[in-house]
Amino acid sequence: MSKLVSIVIPCYNSEHTIARVVELTMEEFERMPGYGCEFVLVDDNSSDGTFAEITRLCELHPNVHGLSLMRNFGQHNGLMCAMNHVSGDYVLGMDDDMQTHPSQIAPILAKMGEGYDLVYGVYRKSTNGSVKNLTSWLNKKTSRVLLGRPKNIQSSNFWCITRQVCDEVIKYKNYSPYVDGIFYRVTHNIGNVTIEHHEREYGQSGYTLKKLIKQWMAYFNFSVIPLRIASIIGVISAVVGFVMAIVTIVRKLLDPTMLVGWASTISLMVFFFGLVLMVLGIIGEYVGDLVLAVNGTPQYIVRKKVNL
Repeated sequence: MSKLVSIVIPCYNSEHTIARVVELTMEEFERMPGYGCEFVLVDDNSSDGTFAEITRLCELHPNVHGLSLMRNFGQHNGLMCAMNHVSGDYVLGMDDDMQTHPSQIAPILAKMGEGYDLVYGVYRKSTNGSVKNLTSWLNKKTSRVLLGRPKNIQSSNFWCITRQVCDEVIKYKNYSPYVDGIFYRVTHNIGNVTIEHHEREYGQSGYTLKKLIKQWMAYFNFSVIPLRIASIIGVISAVVGFVMAIVTIVRKLLDPTMLVGWASTISLMVFFFGLVLMVLGIIGEYVGDLVLAVNGTPQYIVRKKVNL
């Protein structure tokens, strides 16, 4: 019995590439007996004709399904929207720009056949720019600590999960999802397979440095470790301040003529006030997330559906 693979793709300004992604993927599945495919394409309020192209693909292919969001919610919100509309045995996440190339689907599905709940395609060599590579490096270094990523596992935006994992993932309703963080909450039965990373065929990445930082800040929804770090910093700062005060008093008692410097006092104040503001900023991120969640900020809003 063949397995149905639901391919979820968040689309943003991809009118020139999404049709090629869909067509090449269909060709790949024709060469893989035992697998069928469907597409769930989510237009994240593009400024070009992306949704018109998605609509055209839906009219040509009954296994292509399209959704249009009312505003730009972000890649991970688009993925959550798509995963709420799949029907496959596996769910495969891809990009809309041909960098996650359809030719690399077969090794990912073969690895899934070994019994994993989640498989990431790991790029042999990245073709991203310096900014994206920098943020990827930051993600790699921090996600294990903040998100609980298993040791020796690398993540990417080319992944496949079982339907069981998908059903658990879509239970998450917070307005700011980070799908990798949700994956790690659901399962640690994760595999990696080496694949090739292809060049973007058209245009430039829609990720600015601001958007990449915002995406990284979504980690705060999945970890209390920053709060614990803030607490540790507060304790260390208090101890340092106390010790320095004792040292100053002792020195003054030993040498009454010693002048207590105004510059050193101001430096200490600036240092400790800086730490206090940093800790307050971390707490503020958590409080802000709580307020937005309590206010019912939507994860996504669908404007229109095609073939669904």
